[in-house]
Amino acid sequence: MAAVVPFNRIAVTGREIALLSEVLDAPDRFAGGLYLRRCRQYFEADLGCPCALLTPSGTASLEMAAILLDIREGDEVIMPSFTFVSTANAFVLRGARIVFVDIRPDTMNIDETLIEAAMTERTRAIVVVHYAGVACDMDAIMALAARRGVAVVEDAAQGMLAAWKARPLGTFGAVGAFSFHETKNFSAGGEGGLTIINDPALAERAEIIREKGTDRSRFLRGQVDKYSWVDLGSSFVMNEISAAYLWAQIEARGQIQAERLAIHAAYRDGLDGLIREGRIEVQAHPEGTAHNAHMFYIKLRDIVERDAMAAWLRQNGIIAPFHYVPLHSAQAGQAFGRFHGEDRHTTAESERLLRLPLFFGLTEGQQARVIDRVQAFWQQG
Repeated sequence: MAAVVPFNRIAVTGREIALLSEVLDAPDRFAGGLYLRRCRQYFEADLGCPCALLTPSGTASLEMAAILLDIREGDEVIMPSFTFVSTANAFVLRGARIVFVDIRPDTMNIDETLIEAAMTERTRAIVVVHYAGVACDMDAIMALAARRGVAVVEDAAQGMLAAWKARPLGTFGAVGAFSFHETKNFSAGGEGGLTIINDPALAERAEIIREKGTDRSRFLRGQVDKYSWVDLGSSFVMNEISAAYLWAQIEARGQIQAERLAIHAAYRDGLDGLIREGRIEVQAHPEGTAHNAHMFYIKLRDIVERDAMAAWLRQNGIIAPFHYVPLHSAQAGQAFGRFHGEDRHTTAESERLLRLPLFFGLTEGQQARVIDRVQAFWQQG
């Protein structure tokens, strides 16, 4: 039997070992070192934001955002239920009540037309999730937030190098949170994150929160002669080893992205017949969105067919998982939140979705095998 086609493999460009060896031999190999500075400078320039802070994970970046926005007991935070637990946990840890809103079936993103009806006098923030690197309607969401005086946080964990109307995801809200987990387009060696601050007034406090609540960053810049505990915070600083791994990925970002986009296009072309026959649906890319080929998913008829397809592919040596179980249906989701309005799409659409293997290094032969086996599912006796 042919070797298993994994769902994911961490991106390796070939430069990582050299940079990691350099860090281990360098005197500034700890936090605040060379590659942390290089990565920060790159992201601030590329994203056009006043402050970009590398963190240990996307989860840490969201937790930073919740502290930075002073989310407190009794506040309400609106978000989609179709997301990873970290999106909600970050705000629940601050005492907030989560208000889940239904999604759009075409993008699996929060339905921007339903947000305002879910708002109350306790609403403090709207958290949008750019699922699969496809943008939410940020024009509508930012206009609503401005009108109602609430903050927007962008969970752009899957959104690096994706855009809404040519503007990078993560740069619209007060805070943007990215992930460099091993499943993302770019990795920091397994885990890593980035918090970007788009409101300059929040930048100094963000540095303090990231440095355990101290003004250590000001001390390192020579602005104070000693540092001390001045605010809430935690250990939200990425280590230099992870930053060096990430820098190797940044250097090769064009190559990584070109290959991922080519794989995405190959799947789309190879499965076009099934799409036209109505057997499967694939992710939509509405006008204004520029996706980053973070994932390629298909939607089957229902959960029964989805599970049968996953089992069929597994029998044929291909690993294809489904994604999130909606948070509002989970034990903690029911304890810490509520679903506003009707769940028309969140549960039904999540039960149809199956993700196909997509990673840097997926060969053309493996791609062809995945396409062939998906097509063969309907040819079984």
